Amino acid sequence: MIGKKLRGNAVLVLAMLVLASCFAEERSMDRNQIEDQYKWDLNAIYPDWASWEQGLNELDAKMDAFAALKGTLAKGPDSLLAALKLNDDLNILSYKVYRYPQLTRDTDTRNEDASGNLQKVQILFAKFGTATAWFNPEMLEIPWQTMEAWLNSSETFAPYRFGISNLYRQQTHVLTEDKETLLSYYSELNGSPSAIYSELSTSDIQFPEAVLSTGDTLQMTYGNYGKVLRTSRVQADRQLAFENHYQTFKDNQYSYAAIYKAVCQKDWANAQARNYASTLEAALDDDNVPTSVYTNMVQTVKENTEPLKKYSRLRKKVLGLEAYHLYDSAISLTDLDETYPYEDAKKWVLASVGPLGKDYQKKLEKALAGGWIDVYENTGKRSGAYSANVYGVHPYMLLNYNETLDYVFTLAHELGHTMHSTLSSETQPFALHDYTIFVAEVASTLNERLLLNYLLKEWDDPKQRIMLLTQAIDNIIGTFFSQVMFADFELQVHQMVEQGQPIVASTLNELMLSLYETYYGDSVELDELYEVLWARISHFYQVPYYVYQYATCFASSAELYQKITTGSNDEKKVALDKYLTLLKSGGNDYPMEQLKKAGVDLTQPEPVQAVIDQLNTMVDQLEKEVAKL
Repeated sequence: MIGKKLRGNAVLVLAMLVLASCFAEERSMDRNQIEDQYKWDLNAIYPDWASWEQGLNELDAKMDAFAALKGTLAKGPDSLLAALKLNDDLNILSYKVYRYPQLTRDTDTRNEDASGNLQKVQILFAKFGTATAWFNPEMLEIPWQTMEAWLNSSETFAPYRFGISNLYRQQTHVLTEDKETLLSYYSELNGSPSAIYSELSTSDIQFPEAVLSTGDTLQMTYGNYGKVLRTSRVQADRQLAFENHYQTFKDNQYSYAAIYKAVCQKDWANAQARNYASTLEAALDDDNVPTSVYTNMVQTVKENTEPLKKYSRLRKKVLGLEAYHLYDSAISLTDLDETYPYEDAKKWVLASVGPLGKDYQKKLEKALAGGWIDVYENTGKRSGAYSANVYGVHPYMLLNYNETLDYVFTLAHELGHTMHSTLSSETQPFALHDYTIFVAEVASTLNERLLLNYLLKEWDDPKQRIMLLTQAIDNIIGTFFSQVMFADFELQVHQMVEQGQPIVASTLNELMLSLYETYYGDSVELDELYEVLWARISHFYQVPYYVYQYATCFASSAELYQKITTGSNDEKKVALDKYLTLLKSGGNDYPMEQLKKAGVDLTQPEPVQAVIDQLNTMVDQLEKEVAKL
């Protein structure tokens, strides 16, 4: 299919969200006790399950009708156009049929009816994928000269020109019908390493208990480990939490190494089957991104880690530690313990996007009004935060708002995704509305930067400003520097597989530790257990070559922020118009080209260097605020 596949997993927040302060407003975990204005209104999708069932049956019928078009594409432009329009119709319906049970389940994961209905949709999608494996090969049997003439024969083909042209660009990587059908049989098998990783890391994993200096006994799960690192001001407790948590991965390192080897071998097998020279080339080809963008970014960041080291040294000094470890990097530099009610967060975020214009603010205000955002945690609700679009309706945002500063920024972040989806869906036809992951984090991270700028102007208390700056610095490190380091790791491991080298736990450990040494040098005491971090990064197993896109998006948003907020009024207006055009562009061009039109050229070093310089400036600014205490 040339249309974008419906993303089953909505865009997720990368960072682990901070647990609610003990002083946060007490709220009932009973969903029925939460006011309607803070919950999703799914009636805009379907009013009830009976209506959803009708939609599912309609989708099944449309899929059968589409499969019946096999052998008709070459009859002429009218036949091709009919297939393309039917593809749009069934994919628009797919959004509603998928999202209704998915969103319902996410508000209460114990809801077996919702889970069962979601499985029905997933089974239908899998069947459809196999039944339509003929589509792209059959289209490519039409000579490009003929296809080009058809595409230019009528404006009704306008929404499909880019997608079809891109398919022909990738023609050498599309196989014959029988081979495509054969590969489709392996789709579930390809997901097996990821599924095994998930079971080992969630269902089967057993974290030990640790007794803290307070006398409390905690099992060092993901959540408790993060909580201790963020809240315990006793370094020995943080060390204990780290050692107990990471030792669990160390104890299972051989199983994790075998799983990761299978992931990389699967990627290499698929790349070779589709005539790619490397796994990196295969991963980047869908978006037509040159491999040099990836490799140059990795090299540039690796050579410019001094701001990262400077920040670690400053933290060591402020915290008064004789030895500074990576498990000390989450504890606050101040004793400030404030809470931030949701209604206040709404006002701040709305005000902060003023530089993006009144129309943007008005649309964002509508998203905040009610029905679009599921705000508070309740029993059984999925953790984390995301924004999930429903074409023809509107995006739905999931939060678990807990009145922390982290979540104020999470609100801004997810609203960036929501506004991106809203503007794209309003402007583009369905075939072009879905933007790529490569640009997905631009709007979200730019909104966070606008919020930071707004709050720095509003808050005078040095302790509050220190919290804001450390929030921003940690975001740069987590979203940019760490992701580039991870991108370096998975590229090197994939290259080992491509070269026929053995992949064992010790090899992965040595590589991980060497990268940490490169990035942090002597600014931290590097504990050996960090060598197994690769076993803890789920992206390596579930979405290979994904993490670099966090970094490219962050670099792009940093440059766009500078253009929108600095210079003459005329220059800022031009920059804003280009940025809003980017948000309205959906998938109407390759992401690199979309960013170039907006003023960002990722083939050049400037965007990456801008982030490095930004971190350096913020660390200097933080040092000045600390001096005021």
